[in-house]
Amino acid sequence: MAFVYFSSPTMRKNKKVEAVAGKRNAILGLAEENGIKIPCECRDGECGSCLIKVTHLDGERIKAVMLTDKERSVLKSIGKLPEFEAERASNEDIPPTYRLACQAIVTDEDLLVEFTGEPGGA
Repeated sequence: MAFVYFSSPTMRKNKKVEAVAGKRNAILGLAEENGIKIPCECRDGECGSCLIKVTHLDGERIKAVMLTDKERSVLKSIGKLPEFEAERASNEDIPPTYRLACQAIVTDEDLLVEFTGEPGGA
């Protein structure tokens, strides 16, 4: 079991959500199931409107879920995937700071997910 904490200036207060282990749900799906409105347009990792900032709260127990090719391309094109983070993600399985909510999978670690409420803003 893991908890995902959602934070946004568009929310009255932060929301703590339990993520079910084994359910390979993207962060966007988890948010929607719990009434949290992360902006999204394509839901396919091509537009970047569901940009989020992810902080791993379990310290050394970070569990990366690989970037999809689409996600890597979009994050690079909008300037949210610096080369050193792209290399760490590929070589060391350390996830980057910014992800696309429609592509990032929830694992069994606690996360803080921040978003601005504006499409493509995090």
